[in-house]
Amino acid sequence: MAFSSTCYNTDGVYRSPRPPVSFPTNPSLSMTTFLFRNAASYPERLAIADADSGETLTFAQLRSTVFSAAAGLQRIGISKGSVILIFAPNSIHFAVTFFAVVASGAIATTVNPLYTVSELTKQAKDSGAKFVFTVPQLWDKVKSLHLPTIFFGTKLPSEIATSDAPIHYFSDLISVPETEFFEPEIRQSDIAGLLYSSGTTGANKGVVLTHRNFICTSVMASGDQDLLGEPPNTFLCFLPLFHIFGLSVITYSQLQRGNSLVLMARFEMEAMLRSIEKYRVTYTFVVPPVMIALAKQAKAAKYDLSSLKLIGSGAAPLGKDVMEEVAKSFPTVQLVQGYGLTESCGIISLEYPQGKDRVYGSTGFLTVGIDGKVICVDTQKPLPPNQQGELCFRGPNIMQGYFNNPEATKLTLDSEGWLHTGDLGYFDEKGQLFVVDRIKELIKYKGFQVAPAELEGLLLSHPDIIDAVVIPFPDVEAGEVPIAYVVRTANSSLTEAEVQKFIANQSGSDIPPDTSKEAPIIDAVKIFAAISKEKSIKDGNMEKENDKIVDGKKLVTNEVSSLVKVPDGVIVTVLKKVANDVDAKFKTLKLDEQNDEMMEK
Repeated sequence: MAFSSTCYNTDGVYRSPRPPVSFPTNPSLSMTTFLFRNAASYPERLAIADADSGETLTFAQLRSTVFSAAAGLQRIGISKGSVILIFAPNSIHFAVTFFAVVASGAIATTVNPLYTVSELTKQAKDSGAKFVFTVPQLWDKVKSLHLPTIFFGTKLPSEIATSDAPIHYFSDLISVPETEFFEPEIRQSDIAGLLYSSGTTGANKGVVLTHRNFICTSVMASGDQDLLGEPPNTFLCFLPLFHIFGLSVITYSQLQRGNSLVLMARFEMEAMLRSIEKYRVTYTFVVPPVMIALAKQAKAAKYDLSSLKLIGSGAAPLGKDVMEEVAKSFPTVQLVQGYGLTESCGIISLEYPQGKDRVYGSTGFLTVGIDGKVICVDTQKPLPPNQQGELCFRGPNIMQGYFNNPEATKLTLDSEGWLHTGDLGYFDEKGQLFVVDRIKELIKYKGFQVAPAELEGLLLSHPDIIDAVVIPFPDVEAGEVPIAYVVRTANSSLTEAEVQKFIANQSGSDIPPDTSKEAPIIDAVKIFAAISKEKSIKDGNMEKENDKIVDGKKLVTNEVSSLVKVPDGVIVTVLKKVANDVDAKFKTLKLDEQNDEMMEK
């Protein structure tokens, strides 16, 4: 593939080196029309397989089922502009429902099935949802919304299905003849989804994504396959469909290309490996905890994984050591990293498969159609290569704003269309993007900025460390110092002193640009033994998944990694929110030590 040699311009803007493409210009093009535009050429090709239920749909069956479901939605009163809330785990029915909702001109808002009643209620009210799709196991949460509800799966017993709002069933919707579907007038500029994100700051906000956002993202996310001349691929997806990456970058983007999709309700190592073997999966995208698990286990040898061509990772940077360990287990597989946000419909950059000049830690080059710039946090002026600042992007995939929140929109989208991400990063001289951390999470040490994610990456390269989080801690002299909370492997005797020595011995080449050599590596370390508590969605019981118990404390996980099953009894979830639940006694002792030092002085 011929890349442009110039990515950085004198105007301070970085541009994609990928060959340009033409995005669809027809203003009356809808997501579903674009999705099925070529389906008649491969009607019997597998479109979606549900790895848990075994149910499958060819492209012809998927198209027919989507339009039957859309006709069913119209029959029960759903029309253009209605907001439909989907509150369920991954399944073939989830995917069909999303496509049916947008086909009818309605708007989908997706919700993490682990949400509490109060969290669910807040999103339902904020989005203005009129109907809910869910599963029977979540009825106890959903019934408090008092909204018309459509159930996936079996019908509820009459004594349970008590509600002051109508109850419908997905099976009834898809029994409506597709010929009854009346396609409304839909424009690319119409809203297709409201996916919620905390954005750069504050509480969750509805990200307004249009049909055009999804269509253009799908071209960006699948373009490299076309440039490489690849035949149809088979993608495995266990990442949640309520999240933008699973919904947009994998499900919609790959199906519109004619690729096949294998859905899993959640991640479990053995089930993933079995699915790769059974369905001859060629591509899969994971989150860092799964990549770390792949690097630290040896189960892959039991399965025929010869079909697998690429494993992609996003959500947080992965270090060279982790990537190299995974490569040992999958020597014929391309390993790539990418970067995206809900506000960018899931994609910004992606490493190019078969890239010769790999730089570990990079999230690759900007995808086609996206411009980027790095601005100084203090002056807002554009920065040249290899200087860290706030990452900003613009392109046809960028959101329209936050739903009913003009103040937050103004803070994030400027008058020139630049999305201010709140992420700290830089481009190198070749145009490769490096995402360092969230700006608001930077540790301020003696006027220098230390990125927790960089230190966490170094910690995770230790063979006895399966998880780590670095947080700031008040210090009399420095202002703040980094403190590491580390989860070691089950049989490890790793000590705090050994962790500090390990980090101190890391080479200077691991330190990113603009990191002062005066900055401390780790001021203190707290070690936790690995203990896990796990509940599963099966046999009709859905409970809150994967509350992690470490040294007796409950640690809250983020939305994506919360669906990652704990393999072999050890914790692999990135504990980014542990800062809200740190050991109070440890803090008190540290503060007492500082007070004593001040008194001595």
